[in-house]
Amino acid sequence: MTDIFTPALLSADDEVAVEEIQAMRRELSQVVRAPRRWQGTLRRAAQAKAIRGSNSIEGYVVGVEDAVAAVDNEPALTADQQTWAEIMGYRRVLAYVLNVATAPGFKLDEGIIQSMHFMLLEHELNKSPGLYRQGPVFVTSERGQEYAAPDAALVPDLMRALVRQVGESRGPALVTAALAHLNLVMIHPFRDGNGRMGRALQTLVLAKDHVLEPAFSSIEEWLGANTDAYYSVLAATGAGGWHPDRSTQLWIRFNLRAHHMQAQTVRRRFNDADNQWRLLDDLATEHRLPARVEDPLFEALLGFRVTRPTYMSRGEVDARQATRDLGRLSDLGLLTAHGQTKGRYYTAGPVLLAVRDEVRARRQPLSDPYPDLVATIAGVEAALRQARPTTGPATGDVLVS
Repeated sequence: MTDIFTPALLSADDEVAVEEIQAMRRELSQVVRAPRRWQGTLRRAAQAKAIRGSNSIEGYVVGVEDAVAAVDNEPALTADQQTWAEIMGYRRVLAYVLNVATAPGFKLDEGIIQSMHFMLLEHELNKSPGLYRQGPVFVTSERGQEYAAPDAALVPDLMRALVRQVGESRGPALVTAALAHLNLVMIHPFRDGNGRMGRALQTLVLAKDHVLEPAFSSIEEWLGANTDAYYSVLAATGAGGWHPDRSTQLWIRFNLRAHHMQAQTVRRRFNDADNQWRLLDDLATEHRLPARVEDPLFEALLGFRVTRPTYMSRGEVDARQATRDLGRLSDLGLLTAHGQTKGRYYTAGPVLLAVRDEVRARRQPLSDPYPDLVATIAGVEAALRQARPTTGPATGDVLVS
């Protein structure tokens, strides 16, 4: 078997972190199984944040509204053509993961990984979507060469080893998924898109354990919000090249920390949603509002734009009724209108913003399971960088990190 990165032994602290994450995931899965009015909206929001987070790491940055539009397969609001093509490519990959990887009997193989890559980059055929690279690949930054991937001739065997490792793993799914992510990124099997593929593969492997919906268990949002730390731990683990003999302890802990923090965040969002809906019910009673308007009010609370066409579609109301409802919500200070008639949209108004602030004031702070980890990773990365010899100019596909 060709050598790839293998999981480090878990310490007592790691075992505790795994147990706490799994307990939160089971708790959240029970919440999701009981129908709640806010589930669909939070699910869409979670998918949008995963798409936005993973793509932001690669420099494809879009607003919340565009990310939600991608989930809904609607046109972009503000994103440029190139960025939108990348966002929609990743949306296709994530949709595949959410809908196929969760099916009973699903089994990962190389063909699935290559198909996912084609979905990601089918808009750029010059980047050989779905095909393994045929030459060297180097990752660079403003500081110079950061990483040299293994020889292209090794890629097929390394990818077969990756698939076998996932299929044969008997350890925690959290660790198996983290190693799949790490190995794909370090093998760098494709000319482009390896980072997004690694993160999507991690979400796919997690989806196979059927504990919690992948939309709520993905850490792609968290990684996007912690890009510098993400690159640091990859640098600390890889040491500038293909070194599968190096310890994966820091990488595993980094991922366990991400899962722990993300699970706490999702749990807090569920609690917030329950509190927000209770307050929305009170407002509806106070102003004698129909129940149908609470959905767009909840979306506005989450920071989404509300438009008349979207409200008509989801609320199953005609244009005249939608205009009256949105106008009244604006008059009451629940929504604020922006723009002219054709391009008008609505955001949370002052009354609704007060509801949001009231709910946020009740939040408990998140608990960090590894409070010293980021500093430890930074120290290891700095020591490796200081010891690394200066490299000459790279020849091959050069990817900017």
